[in-house]
Amino acid sequence: MAKLTTVELLDAFKEMTLIELSEFVKEFEETFGVTAAAPVAVAAAPAAGGAAGGEEAAAQDEFDVILESAGEKKINVIKEVRALTSLGLKEAKELVEAAPKAILEKVAKDAAEKAKEALEGAGATVTLK
Repeated sequence: MAKLTTVELLDAFKEMTLIELSEFVKEFEETFGVTAAAPVAVAAAPAAGGAAGGEEAAAQDEFDVILESAGEKKINVIKEVRALTSLGLKEAKELVEAAPKAILEKVAKDAAEKAKEALEGAGATVTLK
């Protein structure tokens, strides 16, 4: 088997759907015994100050942006979803039509608020959890 360059691998990943890429990551983790989880969450808990207090602070540092409804300007909402998630047109449209759905999961508070403002500006109804 010919060895693929980094650019060739990235091109292959760009052609994959999010579901295919998610399945690849799971298989990669199982094969090599690693995890793709961000180590930032682990470092944030001790800095919060205590065992119980650290868990509460860590839980509040991450927010989910939930699209409740697209409103009357569905096309504008689809455009915003594509900009926020890097989804293709078809995937973004399906996600918007399946509302209520999570657009972003476990993001920082400022990123969640920016996403909420952008989606609401496009005419969507959004909640943060």
